[in-house]
Parts: sequence; C-alpha cells; structure tokens
Amino acid sequence: MATKNRAFPPQSQKRQPGLQKPMVPQPLVKGEWYRGSGKLEGRVALITGGDSGIGQSVAIFFAREGADIAIVYLNEHEDAKQAKKDVEAEGRRCILIAGDVSNSKFCKDAIQKTIREFGKLDILVNNAAFQGEQSELETLKDAKLEKTFRINIFSFFYMSREALKHLPDHKGIIINTTSITAYRGNKDLLDYSTTKGAIISFTRSLSAAVVKRGIRVNAVAPGPIWTPLQPASYPPEVVAELGTKTAMGRAGQPEEVAPAYVFLAARDSSYITGQVIHPNGGDPVTS
Repeated sequence: MATKNRAFPPQSQKRQPGLQKPMVPQPLVKGEWYRGSGKLEGRVALITGGDSGIGQSVAIFFAREGADIAIVYLNEHEDAKQAKKDVEAEGRRCILIAGDVSNSKFCKDAIQKTIREFGKLDILVNNAAFQGEQSELETLKDAKLEKTFRINIFSFFYMSREALKHLPDHKGIIINTTSITAYRGNKDLLDYSTTKGAIISFTRSLSAAVVKRGIRVNAVAPGPIWTPLQPASYPPEVVAELGTKTAMGRAGQPEEVAPAYVFLAARDSSYITGQVIHPNGGDPVTS
C-alpha cells in the first residue's frame, strides 16, 4: 500500500481559534524576502485576528510598508505579544485589543480605541474567523450556527459600520477575508462555508454603497493555509494532509497570502473595488 502524502506532522488543538506557538512547523509569517517601499507610509490599519497566521503576516507586511497597526484578537495573549514585537521590529507602532468580535459593542470600542491611540483609521482588515467540522445539517446546533455567523459575518458588519465613520474619503480601505470554500463549498464545513459566501456578497454590496466616497472594499479568498485555525479545527490525520490536493500539492503559508492584502490596501489597486483575490494554490473555481 502506498504511503499517504503528508504535509505536516499529525497534530491538533482543543480550542478555537488556536495557538501558533505549539504548531510544528511554525507558520511562515515574516516574509524575509519581501522589501517594503513605503506604499502605506503614515497610514493606520486595524486587523482582526491579527495575532497569528494570515492576520499576523498582514500586520508585519503592512508595517514594513509604513503603517501603524491595531491588532484585534480574542485571548491568545502570547501570540499577540509576539505579533506586536514583529510589527515594532519594522519600526512601526502597534497596539493590542483583546475581545470578542461577535459583540457589537466591543467592535465599536476597538475602533474608538484605535482612533484615540493613532488619531485616525485608514484601513480595516476583517479577518477573524471561526470554523468547526459540520457535515450534517440535522445535527447542527443553534448555538454553533449563531456563533459561526456572529464571528464570521456579523463582526464584519459591526467593524465596518463603525470604521466608516472614520475612514477617509478617497483613501479609506476595507479588506475582507473570505475563503475558497465560498466558491466550491465544503461538505464538512457547512456553516463556515455559508458565512464565507456571505462575505463575498457583503464585499460586493458594500463596495457599491461606498464607492461614491472613494472608499474601496475588496476581499481575499485563501485556499488551505498553514495557520492555527487548521489544527484547532481538524483531527490530526486531516491536518497531516492539508493542501496536498491543491494543484501545487501543498498548503500555502501566511506570508504567501499577505502581499495580496498589501496590493489591495495600496494605490497599486486604485481602480479595483468589489473584487476578490484568490491565493489558493491553483484551484480554478473562482467564478
């Protein structure tokens, strides 16, 4: 019998959204090969789920391009402190804001704290997410359904609603993290995939609503990426094969996704709004 193609050592974590420190190997987030050129000089970005994985990498890349960063996270304090150090190592300021993005009051407070600290907000990255295996609709509990929607899509409304009071006309940016599951579905992530589809509609609709202000709203739809959400969501044997079915035959790293956010936040994409970028290892399902 042929040996299965394993991408990572089998591993899992017991709680969401997961911790980065126990992961083997560590996700690649810093992009040592990436050279900043001042594309976001003097700007301020708030990133939800910015303590690890894709969010952490985006924070680092934004900082390398000259932005100050507010990192919003749930309670992964050690990961968040490391993310803050990484941003500060790029010579930029960083604040940490811990709390639950499924709560509208917290989202409002997080935006206000960012304004108090930095005096403005230029870029909002809605990136926080919750996922858990769920293949049978008959067994989907109301509590899990509501939790998934409140974190994955309600928080995008909460954060964006408050941010729009402060984002500057003709320069304000909102970037939403959706997923490849929004396009091809996933029988084992029924509720999660549905929220990711909602994010695409939210992105397209909000972009049309604010385009007259010159505020651009776009999204990124990653494929399988090596982040804490993976071992926190799946059993060890599934984690071990993450990404092996992509065209590239491997999972992506956060640092391979972060440049898409830089592109959408910078002037490079000044004629792009309501669109989605697909760093997914070659999956053609992007319609």
